[in-house]
Amino acid sequence: MSHYYSENQDVPHSRKEVSFRFLDIHINLITDSGVFSKDHLDPGSELLLQHISQQFNKQTFCDAGCGYGAIGITVKKIFPECSVTMFDINQRAVETAIENCKSNNVQCDVIHSDGFDKINDSFDMIAINPPIRAGKSVIYRLFEEIEKHTNKEGILLVVIRKQHGAQSAKSKLTEIFGNCEMIDRSMGYWILKSIKH
Repeated sequence: MSHYYSENQDVPHSRKEVSFRFLDIHINLITDSGVFSKDHLDPGSELLLQHISQQFNKQTFCDAGCGYGAIGITVKKIFPECSVTMFDINQRAVETAIENCKSNNVQCDVIHSDGFDKINDSFDMIAINPPIRAGKSVIYRLFEEIEKHTNKEGILLVVIRKQHGAQSAKSKLTEIFGNCEMIDRSMGYWILKSIKH
């Protein structure tokens, strides 16, 4: 079965516009079939953005599994001086994210990559809304790669539904980073935070 966390998308295009306001910043994005949450900004990503905006005060940010770019573009709008890198395995998502960067007048590095395969940099903060349908083995591999690409004292923020394995994700992140804290719980979503020491 084809899903959004895959290399090739053979579903027909079905483009639409998604608009939202965050911290008085208006964001207008194009989405397409075969990408995550194509009809609206999903509540988990909105909750994740709230915590990113409260905790990010550094220089480099990575939107891991960026989809059509909602998180990375919003972060760049809020913190225009920071450097934003976004990547996704889904070629259609990457193309859409590049288009959305241009239409929102932000400069971000948008990379087509399976996990961190094509990412050489490390970051002060990495945020991820993990691809649940891809399975735990893929998600846990991403967590391990994220740790390697997080700067010292850098932060990982994860949003995950409780029923989609939030507790086991918390345990895995504790194993990888040596720490993981649930910093918010809302609408069935958990926000998990790990720090690279």
